[in-house]
Amino acid sequence: MARIYGVQLPSDKPVAYALTYLYGIGLKTAQLIVLHASISERKRVKDLSKEDEAAILREIADRKLLIEGDLRKKVALDIQRLREIKCYRGTRHAKGLPVRGQRTKTNARTRKGPRKAGGAVALKRKVTKK
Repeated sequence: MARIYGVQLPSDKPVAYALTYLYGIGLKTAQLIVLHASISERKRVKDLSKEDEAAILREIADRKLLIEGDLRKKVALDIQRLREIKCYRGTRHAKGLPVRGQRTKTNARTRKGPRKAGGAVALKRKVTKK
């Protein structure tokens, strides 16, 4: 069982796919890391030696990749900076609305949360006097 940057990699997966469990590493970057670390594409995490794990760590460090805690911290600080300067994107983050110009009249349920009950307004009939 390989543990890299505090993340337990799944032992039954190929190394490149397992590396994508690290926040900040996608499939393409993982494939490049495995290629430059001279590890077989077909090798599974459970078959990695200590030298292979060290090669992966060395390759990540050489590329100066921000991953896991450092990347999460940077993203949080970037959002905090946008909020402090009160730019449009910062206010959208603060309100919990879509940031990149998407429509909000319909859709945007991921950012806005579930619909509030009683969304439709009932029509009242006018009472006519005789």
